[in-house]
Amino acid sequence: MKNLFKLVLNNVPRPLLIKLSYLVKPLLAIILKGTKYTDPIDEKSFRTFLPYGYGKQRPNVLSPSTLSLERHRLLWLYLKNETDFFAENLKVLHFAPEQCFLNRFKELKNLDYTTTDLLSPIADVKADICDLPFEDNSYDVILCNHVLEHITNDTKAMQELYRVMKPRGYGVFQIPQDLNRAETFEDDTITDRTERAKIFGQYDHVRVYGRDYFDKLRAIGFKVEEVDYTAQFSNEAVDKYRLAKGEIIPLVYK
Repeated sequence: MKNLFKLVLNNVPRPLLIKLSYLVKPLLAIILKGTKYTDPIDEKSFRTFLPYGYGKQRPNVLSPSTLSLERHRLLWLYLKNETDFFAENLKVLHFAPEQCFLNRFKELKNLDYTTTDLLSPIADVKADICDLPFEDNSYDVILCNHVLEHITNDTKAMQELYRVMKPRGYGVFQIPQDLNRAETFEDDTITDRTERAKIFGQYDHVRVYGRDYFDKLRAIGFKVEEVDYTAQFSNEAVDKYRLAKGEIIPLVYK
């Protein structure tokens, strides 16, 4: 199972992978049903979650029902418990929309919800994050999670995110981050898929973000809170929801 997942992730194009995942979700949810672990997004429980990872696979992290990962479940809990996302009338822009959120967010009557991505088959608007077709100061909330590590000119992308966010708006810009690394590492000369996976953690990543990621956002103009939301949960809850202990939520404001 572990080797099969790794083979699929590294060889099936992402748009096709998204389409295939819709077919296997119902079967996985039935096979792995149990009581040990719970996905807070749909509140379904399982005897185990699935492994996931393009390089070294993480065991027991992929929810069989929503296909959420640690970061998705953490973000859901944060939005639900700490914000007005599910209640206030908000105009929301969501980059590279994740399956675990897409339909749930679309069904929220309080949201004016738009999804965008350059390649995703489930996005509303096909757009380059470095050249967005949206007006200045348009969105109350922007979700841009695990996108910037794919973008060669991430400074331009951040500037565009800042431009289209409303004053006093907020966003969550999650990225894979090595908190043991002070400075971000990137090298545009590394183009081989295998080498990228080895150095950056995934074949289509172009950098490894360090702790300076937050300061880069601040340099664009954002106010940034580095939120360790897992600190709000007991170790038992962290394990039950299969969260990544110590993962930081980059919460930004304009």
